[in-house]
Amino acid sequence: MELPIELVPALLQWYPAHARALPWRADREPYHVWLSEIMLQQTRAGAAVGYYTRFLSALPTVEALAAASRDTVNKLWEGLGYYSRAGNLQRAAQIIAEEYGGRFPDTYEGIRSLPGVGPYTAGAICSICFGLPTPAVDGNVLRVVARLAAYDAVIDLPQTKREVETALKGVYETLPGEERGMLTQALMEVGACVCVPGGRPVCEGCPLAGVCKAKSAGEQLLYPVRAPKKQRKRLKKQVLILSAGERYALLRRPETGMLAGLWEFPNRDLSEGEADTPETALVFARTLGAACPRYLGETRYTHVFTHVEWEMTAYRVECEAELPGFVWAAAEEIETRHALPTAFRRFSPQ
Repeated sequence: MELPIELVPALLQWYPAHARALPWRADREPYHVWLSEIMLQQTRAGAAVGYYTRFLSALPTVEALAAASRDTVNKLWEGLGYYSRAGNLQRAAQIIAEEYGGRFPDTYEGIRSLPGVGPYTAGAICSICFGLPTPAVDGNVLRVVARLAAYDAVIDLPQTKREVETALKGVYETLPGEERGMLTQALMEVGACVCVPGGRPVCEGCPLAGVCKAKSAGEQLLYPVRAPKKQRKRLKKQVLILSAGERYALLRRPETGMLAGLWEFPNRDLSEGEADTPETALVFARTLGAACPRYLGETRYTHVFTHVEWEMTAYRVECEAELPGFVWAAAEEIETRHALPTAFRRFSPQ
């Protein structure tokens, strides 16, 4: 793959005048860049600002993150999804605190070895914070490069990503350290705001428009080439919002697997053809120990994850007394102390 020599001067001239004012760009503190990149893996920048600010206000240093309780970290992460990332973030902070004396590692190998840090995040931290020749290649950057070079390889393949990383690394190695971080952020910015996904790119505002092969051929929307998407698996879930007086039943999810360690309302997967009705919900409540459960109403909601959809029906059921085996919490406690995944937060009592 060949990249145009005009790539660097065009982006480095454009970026200072067009970059969004985002809080994690205020300095080159590795903890700040790292936290923002983990959040931005699944969340757009505008939405991430509030989470980022709240997180740093509560846990302003790596040492504070390392020492925080799991529930505190999960609560701060609530709404961002992919809670395993929050767990990896804290485990990495503990390694930095214990093995590096609280000082962030400053080599690609050291950063890459931290839990939850992949090539993209390591490349971003190394180039932005330490001026190393390590490109950060995510979906935005892949899209920019694919259109720029009219690159027709399937972009989802690991080999394709490696080829793009290699081509960009050759560019980075020609630059002084202070320009490498700016190039990383300029590529991110073009991908996020100009060469956008899911629609026609804003080519008239693109600093690379004059050297973009896809634009010159009028074929911007043909790139990047993607593999066909796999159909999501669908699961039906029956959820119980069990109440006893002013308190509600919660369970902590298993320590491994999807949404590990978070809180949830009692629930079960329904088998194919199994009835999802108030009657079967009351039977479920009785199996949990409720002697005379009373049906109060229901709410339906479908939550979409990357690879699976949960078709959920939450039944509000009143119990005569608190059942053993659960943590019982008031609505205010659920709101402020217990981290519920978005799928279950939808049913939180008010």
